[in-house]
Parts: sequence; C-alpha cells; structure tokens
Amino acid sequence: MSLALANRLANAAVASCRAIGKESVVAVVDRGGNLVALQRGEDVGPHNTLAAQRKAFTALSTKSSTSVLAQRAVDDPTSRNLVTMPELLLLGGGMPLAIDGNVIGGIGVAGSGGAVNDERCATQAIVQVLNQESGRR
Repeated sequence: MSLALANRLANAAVASCRAIGKESVVAVVDRGGNLVALQRGEDVGPHNTLAAQRKAFTALSTKSSTSVLAQRAVDDPTSRNLVTMPELLLLGGGMPLAIDGNVIGGIGVAGSGGAVNDERCATQAIVQVLNQESGRR
C-alpha cells in the first residue's frame, strides 16, 4: 500500500461522503494494519477518528466487510465473541482492500451519519480507485 494509493482512496471516500452532504473520517491501513492515511472532515466528532482506524483494521484482519461481521455476530452464536475483542469494531464502514484477489489493506469510514453511509462511501472509493489500479496492472 503506497502513500499515494492510500491518499487517493481517502480522498475518494471523503468526496463520496460530501456528495451526500456528509463529512467523515477516513483511515487507510496497509497489509500489516499500519495506518498509512487519515483524513478528517470538519465537524466530525473526535471519537470517529479511532472508529475509522479500527474499522479499517477489522476489515483487513478478517478480510471481510465490518457490516458482514456485525451481522454474523448477531446471527451466528459461534461468532458472538468477536464483539469482545477490543481491536475489532463490528460496525459498518470498514472494507478490505484487494487488488487481483490479494488483500493489501483496509479502509474505514466513520462519522458520516451511520454505518450505511460509511459503508457506501468506502465502497464507492474502492470502486473508483481500485478499478483504476487493477487496470494499470
């Protein structure tokens, strides 16, 4: 995960949220879970910065969207303990980042008015940026 790619993803997610009239915090982590890029819109609560980073880490480490994990924790008794792991945040808005089937990091969006908006902004950024990236390879 290059800094340039992480910044393009963060910019695209912020722009996606702004297109629906929302500000947000966007965090992008590399395959080791290290924070590479963080952007925070105006008037977003400070707790959302940590939430975005934890969503990105959760999506990376589980190779799954955080909304899918949240639903799994509700529906599957064997997955309920996921909520007890302080490193993970089971709340929509975190997506794994993959190029050519290889997970290279995670993106987390928080503060845009709910998990549905957060996930929408993250997904749109992935479609916009990673589709271009895959086409370059």
